[in-house]
Amino acid sequence: MSRRRRTLSTKKKIALLVSAVTVAGGGAFALAATSNAASVQTAQTSVACQGLATALGNNQSFIADQKAHPDSQSAARIANREAVIAQIKVQQQASGCAVGESAQGSQTAQQPAQSAPAKAAPAPAAPAKTAPANNAGGGAATGQQVCTGSTVTLSGEAGAPAASSNQFPAGTKLKVTNLDNNKSTTVQVTSVSGSCVLLNNAAFEQVREPGKFLIRKARIEKVG
Repeated sequence: MSRRRRTLSTKKKIALLVSAVTVAGGGAFALAATSNAASVQTAQTSVACQGLATALGNNQSFIADQKAHPDSQSAARIANREAVIAQIKVQQQASGCAVGESAQGSQTAQQPAQSAPAKAAPAPAAPAKTAPANNAGGGAATGQQVCTGSTVTLSGEAGAPAASSNQFPAGTKLKVTNLDNNKSTTVQVTSVSGSCVLLNNAAFEQVREPGKFLIRKARIEKVG
């Protein structure tokens, strides 16, 4: 009888041990899941994610505008931008950002911090506002600073260094300077976008700071 009791006691110990391991494993899984969820960054917590969210929002705004005002080239433009959006989402995932997060109109929301310097320079302020008024950039003279206070992000498009704009026609040359690192690039506008200036991937790489997808302090000049 004593042997049987000892045998049963041993079985119970084994069962209890297995249960404990199972519970511990489940707890570890839960902690890992919580840790992974907490590691996802957003536009509010990461500059890199903010830049990607802005780029995604700009492309979505462009697609919405093309659908609202279609022309013979709209279908091709929309297909191109949808491919760009897919690529941006890949970059968001690789950067640990919330995939699909969009920040439409974020350029306007980020301008208050730069509004004071813009007012401190009354001479260029008036022409900078004149250029966007006609939505064609024709009001800006060569060598003039334009789009004062605008942030600059990437369009997500591939190819040789170039820019897209809703203010300047194709063929316009713009010089974009990142005032945080004093790097500049001169690019030609090749397509339409939903923002004053969007740089494609190659152009953005020439002026970006490591790990950032948004230029908060930029000087944009029309040079040709």
